[in-house]
Amino acid sequence: MRRMTTAATAAAAAALLAGGIAAGTANAAEPAAAATPTCAVSGLRITLDDNGNGPAQHGMNHEGTYLRFKNTTGTTCALRGYPGLGLEKAGHAKAATDVRWGSTYFAQDPGKKTVYLKSDASAWADLVWTHTGANAVHAKYLEVTPPAATAHRTLAFDKIVDNGTLNVTSLSATPPATG
Repeated sequence: MRRMTTAATAAAAAALLAGGIAAGTANAAEPAAAATPTCAVSGLRITLDDNGNGPAQHGMNHEGTYLRFKNTTGTTCALRGYPGLGLEKAGHAKAATDVRWGSTYFAQDPGKKTVYLKSDASAWADLVWTHTGANAVHAKYLEVTPPAATAHRTLAFDKIVDNGTLNVTSLSATPPATG
């Protein structure tokens, strides 16, 4: 499981953008990828999505939900990799956040693949945390940054998160299988 801090996530995203790597560098097997733009934050509706996408994610002091990235533009765009995450306390004060990329307690990581989102299509990642009270962060908000982006959306997230640790899978075209 890969660990990234919020600062490291932002630095990695900036390095990718500076290096000219956008969501999914085209390879010989994907010649159309070069023409597909990276999904911009302004064209995505990012939500926490538990409705109709599988069983509730609760068990053994673990809790989880899906992050859903819906393309709200009229054109196809691409996402590749893991979302950046950051916790905020009341008043939008930043909280120490430890983001771990890979499989979660509830879902296998689908791996880093380019997801092409047509208009109104969605991509999902599984987001999981524990809530035993160990060095608890009392979060009120969650910052979500799409892969290869430097801007984020802030979502309501009234949760207790142990040690500020969030586990998240890579984005995929379907909700990651849980069970």
